Amino acid sequence: MAITLTDSAADRIRHFLEQRGKGVGVRLGVRTTGCSGMAYVVEFADEVEETDTVFEVDGVKLVVSPKSLVYLDGTELDFGKEGLNEGFRFNNPNEKARCGCGESFNV
Repeated sequence: MAITLTDSAADRIRHFLEQRGKGVGVRLGVRTTGCSGMAYVVEFADEVEETDTVFEVDGVKLVVSPKSLVYLDGTELDFGKEGLNEGFRFNNPNEKARCGCGESFNV
């Protein structure tokens, strides 16, 4: 099982953590929502639970719960800009379909 980061995503996460001044890394997950069923979640991780899996990539810790790891295994997290929009992108090989607005997916 693995989750990877592009250089641009690692740089951005390090920048966010430095600005925030605390946190062990970021927590990646999925939640039930939207027209296709699930949406990705990226939030600061201030602690690691006993059941979490931690991936360390380029000095950045990615914390994932067992429930979310099933859906995120093999995912590459990227960060990019398109026009005026910027944000994290999940390149997930488990994704079968995405809704028209791009906010949710299913596996």
